[in-house]
Amino acid sequence: MKQFLFSILAIFMFLNICRAQISQEIIIGKLSDTMLSDVSGIAPSRLYKNLFYVHNDRGKGDGSRFYAIASTGELKAIWHFEGDVTDCEDIAIGPGPRKNRSYIYLADIGDNESSRPSIKVYRFEEPAALPENASVATKIKGKAFILAYPDGPRDAETIMIDPIEKLLYIISKREDSVGIYTASLRLNGKRVNRLKKEGKIYFEGKPTEKWITSGDISPDGRQILIRAKDNVYYWRRHNNEPIHRTLQNPSYKYPGFIARPRQEAIAFSNDGKGFYVAAEGRFTPIYYYVLE
Repeated sequence: MKQFLFSILAIFMFLNICRAQISQEIIIGKLSDTMLSDVSGIAPSRLYKNLFYVHNDRGKGDGSRFYAIASTGELKAIWHFEGDVTDCEDIAIGPGPRKNRSYIYLADIGDNESSRPSIKVYRFEEPAALPENASVATKIKGKAFILAYPDGPRDAETIMIDPIEKLLYIISKREDSVGIYTASLRLNGKRVNRLKKEGKIYFEGKPTEKWITSGDISPDGRQILIRAKDNVYYWRRHNNEPIHRTLQNPSYKYPGFIARPRQEAIAFSNDGKGFYVAAEGRFTPIYYYVLE
């Protein structure tokens, strides 16, 4: 009996070692401020090395704010903007109205009851300087854009920016086959911008296990990540085909991803060689995974 138990333990340890080797998971930092207790979106800065923009999933409870943190998790800035926030769920970086500038896109798109007639996306030019005092909120100017789905309200937690076709992507969360929606980055701030439905993606598994909580397109537009509750899915774009067409192709399920509770935020590294994952909760780690 003892020999049998030792054999089972040895197999278990071997599988864990293999899993760790496959995952190539690295903890690069840990959220260090109690204000960062519900991080559900992360995006690496295009201007500053080892800096990320993050936001909390608190809706109105957190006010109209997002944050800059070091890759170690240290708070570097609090940005405050004008706007009536309902439920911010994701953040992304990409091009915008001015050439050779990077813009932060904050997605106020959460809708648990699928009852909002419209959603909002806030756009900010990436700040040219960081404030001296990281603990004091600094005002930042941005623009709010109202968007509406063509097929009625739905819950979503994923925004992605395609730098090649200059499109904003939103992926719905809860359907058995989630919807793919787009809008031009030439958003109109004076009227409702109608999203275009480009198709659906079906993932295997139980409904709650495949809820889509985040996603990203690499800075060069060649790779796509989508974060489900228990998996990370990966696609590589063929030539300059539309992203929505790439998403119709078979995905690659990242084999070494270790799913953890409330782990929603995901983003490519700026070089596209890996991706970062962060979670809701106080003092949670920031993970980096290598893409082979």
